[in-house]
Amino acid sequence: MSFTTRPTLQGTFGMVSSTHWLASQSAMAVLEDGGNAYDAAVAGAFVLHVVEPHLNGPAGEVPILLAPAGGEVRVLCGQGVAPAGATVAHYKGLGLDLVPGTGPLAAAVPGAFDAWMLLLRDHGTKSLADVLAYAIGYAEDGHAPVENVGATVESVRELFETEWTSSAEVYLPDGRAPRPGALFRNPALAATWKRLIREVAGAGDRVAQIEAAREVWRTGFIAEALVRQAQRPTMDTSGSRHTGTLTAADLAGWSAGYEAPATYDWNGWTLCKAGPWSQGPVLLQQLALLPPELPRYGSAEYVHLLVEGCKLAMADREAWYGDAAEVPLGELLSTRYNAQRRELVGDKASYELRPGSPGGREPRLSAHARVVVTDEPGFSPMGVGEPTVAKNPTSPVPGEPETGPDGTTRGDTCHLDVVDRWGNMVAATPSGGWLQSNPVVPELGFPLGTRLQMTWLEEGLPNSLTPGRRPRTTLTPSIALRGGVPVLAFGTPGGDQQDQWQLHFFLAVALRSPVRGGLDLQGAIDAPNWHNDSFPGSFYPRGMRPGSLTVEARTDPGVVEELRRLGHDVTVGEPWSEGRLCAVARDPETGVLSAAANPRGMQGYAVGR
Repeated sequence: MSFTTRPTLQGTFGMVSSTHWLASQSAMAVLEDGGNAYDAAVAGAFVLHVVEPHLNGPAGEVPILLAPAGGEVRVLCGQGVAPAGATVAHYKGLGLDLVPGTGPLAAAVPGAFDAWMLLLRDHGTKSLADVLAYAIGYAEDGHAPVENVGATVESVRELFETEWTSSAEVYLPDGRAPRPGALFRNPALAATWKRLIREVAGAGDRVAQIEAAREVWRTGFIAEALVRQAQRPTMDTSGSRHTGTLTAADLAGWSAGYEAPATYDWNGWTLCKAGPWSQGPVLLQQLALLPPELPRYGSAEYVHLLVEGCKLAMADREAWYGDAAEVPLGELLSTRYNAQRRELVGDKASYELRPGSPGGREPRLSAHARVVVTDEPGFSPMGVGEPTVAKNPTSPVPGEPETGPDGTTRGDTCHLDVVDRWGNMVAATPSGGWLQSNPVVPELGFPLGTRLQMTWLEEGLPNSLTPGRRPRTTLTPSIALRGGVPVLAFGTPGGDQQDQWQLHFFLAVALRSPVRGGLDLQGAIDAPNWHNDSFPGSFYPRGMRPGSLTVEARTDPGVVEELRRLGHDVTVGEPWSEGRLCAVARDPETGVLSAAANPRGMQGYAVGR
């Protein structure tokens, strides 16, 4: 058995894996109290809002994949749409060529809260007060924050003190940023949830109270505060102050909803993802591009094959994915199409952006999509958004949230997986509404999100900014089935890197030897990972670095040398810098549950028994 940083946990009662130990243990506490996987996921998610506020918030977004025991896998879409006033003409009229990376102009209709409420209403057993108790406790009584909360706040201190003063009140109390070892509190957020619980207490039973909470979010005191904030002139990454387009009607008119997953069958597995309004099908396309026989796992030829396939899938993402057009997903995943595309993978690294022509249709890209990043020190091709954890020492792709040379800030994402003793399984990737995305809404204790930055300000593209349509998101949780039965739930933060890291993780699980009779989840997470930036980044300022490949320093030097010989522009990052995966699994034959979590960043944790 190979050495891993931690054991792959095994048990029969319940398993949780998330990007923060307090969320994992809070979710586990719900399981211990008789709740199911969905109750636990909701409780854990609201704790993530408190303890990882630089990575997600209630007014952000979340795609959730759920696999009820004995039922069908479903996608619960918590990605809000563009407001009615968010037209290309409006933004162009403000002199903008890209949607700003921060501020209310980038705010879609908030989606995360309503999605969690639907999950709790339809699949949970606990009350709203039960699942919010953990988040309220940490917000009111305090928690010892991870280092990156304070580091993020310090990076935007000047902005908070001069422009976003409501954020300074929460995150710079007495002028001091949150720091490890000292309790940090968000009393405004605790007060919001306590008021919400009071207002819905008389609504009736559990379901009626949840429905009442959804209504308060859409039309009550929360909605009113969100709209007031959206209409305040706010400094954003354009260097100007703008008001947003979000209105009361936008909030009142949207709700989260269920849909069927996009799926692909590979070697006895069925991978389930959110549809092409997300990045999810990129993982499916990468699998579809694989040849019947793969090179030796971990070899230079293996990494080369996966990286080159990723470039083709990501080029198709740019040309075809989005909520503003019909996406030819069936053709993109077809055997014939991928046989043709596979021939484009040569023995040298490609530096081109090469979208395909599914069904003979000509691809169309944004005029901005081929912007190439120079190697200016400090320039980031990713900009504002969910970055990789890796840092290139000469031309850094973003790591944990920090400030760029142009004053932009970067957020990241969270992830949460749960499986319970009944076999219910959930995978969710909460994001957006970061503390550095928008000013804190004073009355609520959390900010609006910025997901509209992922749309293009050009008409006629699948991902054009379009009122009532979802911006294409990078958020992409996964559930994998064997023989039609859910076996594995996994995912990672990391923006454009998510489906790159997940592909390597999944193949490591599927191709390598099991541990203790089960899947070697921790070994697959710990294995040296990589990413490339050879396609347009999804976040402002939307650049790319053709031919780039960033690998962890733990990668065999011979493999690195061979990758360079194959033409890749290789950057060797820190030893533990690529990927932040979480995973849980269930063996349908034995009922044994397992879990593992990423050691990178030193805050992800799996728990279970």
